[in-house]
Amino acid sequence: MRFGGAYTLIAPNKDRREQIQRIAEEELENLKKWKEQQRAKSVHLVPTQLGGCQSETQVRQKQQLQLMQSKYQQKLKREEAVRLKKETQGAEIQKMKAIQREKSNKLEEKKRLQENLRREAFREHQQLKTAEFLSRLETERPNRRTCQIPLRDPHSSTWARNQAYKASLKEEENQKLQKMKEEQHLKSELLEFKRQQQAEGKTKTHQAEQRRVNNAFLDRLQGKSQPGGLGNFGGDWNMNSGNSWEKF
Repeated sequence: MRFGGAYTLIAPNKDRREQIQRIAEEELENLKKWKEQQRAKSVHLVPTQLGGCQSETQVRQKQQLQLMQSKYQQKLKREEAVRLKKETQGAEIQKMKAIQREKSNKLEEKKRLQENLRREAFREHQQLKTAEFLSRLETERPNRRTCQIPLRDPHSSTWARNQAYKASLKEEENQKLQKMKEEQHLKSELLEFKRQQQAEGKTKTHQAEQRRVNNAFLDRLQGKSQPGGLGNFGGDWNMNSGNSWEKF
């Protein structure tokens, strides 16, 4: 070791250096031996005729047949994939149709219940009004009777004729009242029958229109699922107040 002002010089260890060089030479020698061992050896085969016992024409035909079979198999795979895709789309469309049918049936059931409740309320109201009218007529009849008190002797013939005349008038009045009741009852039944016919006609018209709209919607969905179906089909279809479909 020598000191030279700003630096220090350290002499190498000769024994250490010789040991490192010897190890390096051994490793190089081992590498050469390994390469010699891993070198590809020459191949010596007995000359033989290739292709077996088949001729070149037969081999070419076999290759052509295999190629055609592979193309056919690929075609079958593509058709199977298309069929599975159509089945999946058909299942989705059937599910949507079932949902729409369920909604339509629920809506029709709801409207039918509302119509029955309305008819029942109208019938009760009509019966109440008819009962009030009849009770008012019944209350007016005793008042008329009290106003017709006889003032003469019951044994008088004139009084007897007067009473007979009043009895005939009363009978006529009762007949007229009964006839009015029958006419009122007949009019109410006729009015109820006409109203029911109108309500049924409106219900049938509405149901037919709703079925037409639902069928058109389902046909659009069916056309969308077909390969050559509607290409510009879009938008969302929703029920508007339970009466029609609107496209947004």
